[in-house]
Amino acid sequence: MKTTLVRALAAATLFLTLAAQGVHAADAGDIADGQNLFLNKGGCQGCHGWAGDGRKTDNQQPDGANLRETQLDRELIIMTIKCGRPGRSMPAYDRFAYSQNDGRCYGMKTGDLKNNPLPDAPATLQLREIERIADFLFAKVIKQGALDRAKCTAFWGSEVEACREFK
Repeated sequence: MKTTLVRALAAATLFLTLAAQGVHAADAGDIADGQNLFLNKGGCQGCHGWAGDGRKTDNQQPDGANLRETQLDRELIIMTIKCGRPGRSMPAYDRFAYSQNDGRCYGMKTGDLKNNPLPDAPATLQLREIERIADFLFAKVIKQGALDRAKCTAFWGSEVEACREFK
């Protein structure tokens, strides 16, 4: 009984520590959904590359940040996807990001964007979709190091053409 109580307390302490650090545990389904949203609906690979390394897949798109090296935490990644980066090339995926009646994004409203316009996002995303993209990024991209053949194959789930460039 005492061992069970000690284990339960240790698990609760670990959970509270991770929660305090902003660590979010996502399941495999959430991560797969996030990857699909990143690659398809969000069109993120056009600027950030399929692996989030900043090697864009569409030369007509602006250069995106190398997400593998970002220092942003989960909360800031979510905010950046929702609100974009005014004056930069990152669009806002929340269609209400700068509505006239609330300043949910950096305390700014539509009128504040006149000198710092945002590009149009390829799609709007719901908060749960944005959170799934963040789940994917933290599981497979952010702080995962430079790509190699093993990481490429793990990313795609099998050997694909894109992985052949890695020795």
